[in-house]
Amino acid sequence: MSTLEQASASPMPDGITDPNFRPLSGRVGNLTVPQQHALQTLKNQLHDEGHFVQERMDDPMLLRFLRARKFDVPKAKAMLLAAEQWRRDMKVDDIVQNFEFTEKEQVDQYYPQYYHKMDKDGRPVYIERLGKLNVPALYGLTTKERLLQRLVLEYEKFLTERVPACSAAVGHPVETVCTILDLKGVSLSSFYQVRDYVNEASKIGQDRYPECMGKFYIINAPWGFSAVWSLIKPWLDEVTVSKIEILGSSYQQKLLQDIRADDLPADLGGKCNCAGGCSLSDAGPWNPEGKTANGVA
Repeated sequence: MSTLEQASASPMPDGITDPNFRPLSGRVGNLTVPQQHALQTLKNQLHDEGHFVQERMDDPMLLRFLRARKFDVPKAKAMLLAAEQWRRDMKVDDIVQNFEFTEKEQVDQYYPQYYHKMDKDGRPVYIERLGKLNVPALYGLTTKERLLQRLVLEYEKFLTERVPACSAAVGHPVETVCTILDLKGVSLSSFYQVRDYVNEASKIGQDRYPECMGKFYIINAPWGFSAVWSLIKPWLDEVTVSKIEILGSSYQQKLLQDIRADDLPADLGGKCNCAGGCSLSDAGPWNPEGKTANGVA
């Protein structure tokens, strides 16, 4: 029998200052009795089997894996333990402590990927400009392995820095991201050249950092995008696909429904023009001193 306490009612999270906040189903503060029992069972098993990592495995983290497997405890535990093994194989702790993506400013010219402020619900906004992709130039500056290491580092910072800062800024827990994937100018040939990276990146997101997607907008989807989508879609689970909204070139009104104009880059229909460019500003509540991607304030 585990020494951990047995399942009980799910209290509201600490630190809430937003009087209108109501947790979504399956989150801390809104768990059914079976869901709370599943959470406690998973926690007890991880603890008893020596797998529990105190500094990372809080209730919101465990619930992400449980939701990803519809609160099936054996499946959620298997997914979590596989993710833990992947962390060791990928040397995630070493990446967090030592990895520096020194080529970021140069890579930004050919494959912009960046976080920029928040949406109206407090989610960090992540923007990726796949249409600017120049594969020969990109791989002249970096490698697929370093791009994946950078991705892992950004996921870790998302969980340990961006989400907590956004939560404090809006007064309620924030657990997910709002993604904008811009396909303006994308070519099918360029996509084919990076499909291995995109495939691996998708699997890392789904399998190792589940339930982090809140909203996902694909904008400037070109004619013939269905061919690209047919390649991407099989890599994604049904829940992920259900959160994706595909928009054409008339996307601005939809984005502005969810993101304040002052927080959306001007070249995407907003009013933000960060000094040095939004893609290198790292603007958001996680960066109160306004340091750029190169660490300059």
